[in-house]
Amino acid sequence: MLVALIWGASFVVLKNALNDFTPLYLLGIRFSLSFAIMALLFWRRIRQATKKELLSGGVIGLFLFAGYAAQTIGLLYTTAGKQSFLVGSSVVLVPFLAWAVSRSFPGWHVFVGAMLSMVGIGLLTLQGAFYVGFGDTLSLVSAVFYAAQIVAIGYFSPDTDPMVLTTVQVGTAGISFMIFALFFEPMPKAVGSNAYLAMCYLILFATVAAFLIQNVAQKFTSSSHAAIILCLESIFGCIFSVILLGDVFTGSMIIGCVLIFVAIIIVETRIGVLLDAGIKKRGAGC
Repeated sequence: MLVALIWGASFVVLKNALNDFTPLYLLGIRFSLSFAIMALLFWRRIRQATKKELLSGGVIGLFLFAGYAAQTIGLLYTTAGKQSFLVGSSVVLVPFLAWAVSRSFPGWHVFVGAMLSMVGIGLLTLQGAFYVGFGDTLSLVSAVFYAAQIVAIGYFSPDTDPMVLTTVQVGTAGISFMIFALFFEPMPKAVGSNAYLAMCYLILFATVAAFLIQNVAQKFTSSSHAAIILCLESIFGCIFSVILLGDVFTGSMIIGCVLIFVAIIIVETRIGVLLDAGIKKRGAGC
């Protein structure tokens, strides 16, 4: 939930930073400097890292890079609200991917929670007519990679050092972004003081702190549960937009928030267990 809060606030911060930085350079600087900080903090652990930890972090980092790249480029061709909904569709993909990887059925309550979260995100973010264009397609692609990243963390984190895993993950993404930025974007020139403050938040909180917390926390919860909890990012993003940008909270947005909270209650309490038991009993009766 703390990660969702940090990332929810980063929507407003990122919007301001993009006034001075091009997307790939912003992401490249953000992840590269975050990697430098984590490498200094955990250099002893990194020196003792196993090949499995380095490979695992690299795989997760590539998923992270692909997700952010597709999302950032897609945002040039679609609206932020529609993209938030499409990227949020990863919550539905995670249970299926986790099931395919672990061969363990997560329970019907997880799928119910995922669908409720999806509807809630739609009510929070969608405005007006809905159609699928080029930017929307890239947003859906990014949702696939984000879902794969969450599942990969859940798969690798139990047997690896989360500090090493996060550092390698962030470093892989940072190097990838900088390589693509050098080829496809002009160097940033005039950068204002607000952009530097925004970059500090994105580096220290939205990257270093958030990814460390996520990698540690996923040792103690399933990928499917983590994905649904992270849907709170949409709620926090809307709240910060209302407070800091003057956006209006509508009735449909409130309903969307309620649905996401209900989804979290279903997957994190005994209600989910009772729901699974009811579905099995009904199936046996049929």
